[in-house]
Amino acid sequence: MKVILKQDIKGIGKKDEIHEVSDGYARNYLFPRKLAAVADASALNIARSKEAAADFHEAENVAAAQALAAKINSRIVTVKAKGGASGRLFGKVTSKEIAAALSEATGETVDKKKIELEIKDIRDAGVFNGKVRLYPGVVASFKVNVEVEQA
Repeated sequence: MKVILKQDIKGIGKKDEIHEVSDGYARNYLFPRKLAAVADASALNIARSKEAAADFHEAENVAAAQALAAKINSRIVTVKAKGGASGRLFGKVTSKEIAAALSEATGETVDKKKIELEIKDIRDAGVFNGKVRLYPGVVASFKVNVEVEQA
């Protein structure tokens, strides 16, 4: 019997997927618990339209992420931090500061949690490499130029 899943079910599939299951399993387990519905013609059309809409929104999100990645790729972002004459910073440069600088440079918001730096803590002046994971499969590379502000 063909059914459309209303929830994720371990071992069978995910929500809104169409699967073939045995009649007894569907009647005795899935239907009473409202985990699935019979896959008749109207339900199949609704499921297919939901799937098409989800694919369309996924494509839009990927396109937006790729457009932002094109703005960020090979960009050099300058961050100023207080430090001593030797080039050593008093604190460290955080991903929050880098995200703010990237947002200012591109005009779009960048989440600080998606920024990955080659060095975990930037405590010296210099140029460092970084990446932003904007979407699964969409990564943008940039450089961070840390300049010392004399205190």
